[in-house]
Amino acid sequence: MNKIVTNAVHEMLKGTNVKRQLSVPQLIEKSLSRGEGVMTNTGAIHVTTGKYTGRSPNDKFMVEEASTKDKIDWGSVNKPLSAENFDKLYNKVVAGLKEKEEIFVFEGFAGADLDYRLPIRVINELAWHNLFVHQLFIRPTVHELENFDNNNAFTILSCPSIKADKAEDGTNSDTFIAVSLERRCIIIGGSEYAGEMKKSIFGVMNYLLPEQNIMSMHCSANVGEDGDSALFFGLSGTGKTTLSADKHRSLIGDDEHGWSDRGIFNIEGGCYAKCINLTEEKEPEIWNAIKFGAVLENVVLDPNSRVPDFFDVTHTENTRVAYPLEHIENITVPSVAGHPHTIVFLTADAYGVLPPISKLTKEQAMYHFISGYTSKLAGTECGITEPQATFSTCFGAPFMPLHATRYAELLGKRIDQHQTQVFLVNTGWTGGPCGVGNRMKLTYTRTMVNAAVEGNLKHTPTVKNEIFGLEVPIAIEGVPSDILQPEKTWSDQKAYQKQAIDLANQFRENFKQFGTVSEKIAKLGGPQT
Repeated sequence: MNKIVTNAVHEMLKGTNVKRQLSVPQLIEKSLSRGEGVMTNTGAIHVTTGKYTGRSPNDKFMVEEASTKDKIDWGSVNKPLSAENFDKLYNKVVAGLKEKEEIFVFEGFAGADLDYRLPIRVINELAWHNLFVHQLFIRPTVHELENFDNNNAFTILSCPSIKADKAEDGTNSDTFIAVSLERRCIIIGGSEYAGEMKKSIFGVMNYLLPEQNIMSMHCSANVGEDGDSALFFGLSGTGKTTLSADKHRSLIGDDEHGWSDRGIFNIEGGCYAKCINLTEEKEPEIWNAIKFGAVLENVVLDPNSRVPDFFDVTHTENTRVAYPLEHIENITVPSVAGHPHTIVFLTADAYGVLPPISKLTKEQAMYHFISGYTSKLAGTECGITEPQATFSTCFGAPFMPLHATRYAELLGKRIDQHQTQVFLVNTGWTGGPCGVGNRMKLTYTRTMVNAAVEGNLKHTPTVKNEIFGLEVPIAIEGVPSDILQPEKTWSDQKAYQKQAIDLANQFRENFKQFGTVSEKIAKLGGPQT
């Protein structure tokens, strides 16, 4: 623990400008009176985040420190910042917060398992930011707050009005998100995007939990009435939130979890859901959660009625809403469950060559977990005119400070210990690539996922996909058999073979970066042709 950091925070908390642990109504009142946001027609508070409507990965840094530098997977994701430059930025942020007429403090936890939770303290320049963290992290009881571990808390100092001098401070712009594991401190300046706070703590947990032999995971989780929990991994646009929301199963959490020797637990106390094209029919849980206490980001509002237009992307396609888990009716309290019986890897393959569902061996599960494949579609980013393969390590590369194999080894160990079944589910295209084929029907995907989660595919006969080596069920009740074999949905078999081999080669090329991965995983887990 760096005593200079600790003492500076403790001194700051003695200031007369400190508003500590305000309630939701108080924070909403402050946000409105300070002109930070407006009320929507359903009682949610609406805000805009200015220049940054998403994370700024090029401005995120890990401090290079003696106790951790040999463990961090340094590179384009985990960029180093010197301790000297961190201290300069830290002093700027502290000075800036001290000068504010009001600052807002939240103390709570990350991690629903009491034995592994992390005490966190967030000090904000903006009242709505403090409302955001109040709803997203785990809120303490009165007793827990009275006994809060001040000395070991991980502290976020967020002051968007403070800018870096990139020549002087060693940053890439005037924005910075810097994490010091030794100092147990995160400093944020230049960006009002609230997701930086949420994901910075997730990155910290992704370092701390594996050190305790706990697998940290970027996934959603639910549990059935019989205690049969399931995990859903997937990048944006693959259907993770939609498919984990099931009226017959209770939600544990929608984004971040840990898997210990006694089961799984949610890292958060809330949800941060995308709102783009949101409708009550498709996403009733999210729709109904946008009420008093929720924070609606960058959605266009009618200036008179204050009704949101979820289809308007004037500000960004990354429109979001933050709300506590209690805004969802069917949740597990506390957010813990036993070991998962089923794991689902979701991918939206825009090439239309991966089977809609496949059973994975342990080695295949580790391979596809490390790969983290999905597709970017034309129009989602500047310059993309046709589908492109994208790979995100462990389905969450931007938040993983350790080498990918560390997380994969924990996954393999857990699969062996608990005989967990793993499935690769393609929610993307069938009958051809995007523009030729069709998107897989959600009703079929949900039927397949339900069959997997309920254990109905455990003994189902399979046939091997020769190119990817995947075991594909021959039949699933409620799903046309031809859809299960992707090559049968293409009118041109040669075109299918060419497209499939091309994707297989992209998998191999991506996997070359993981030089320390055992030959067994690469050989048995990846494409076979």
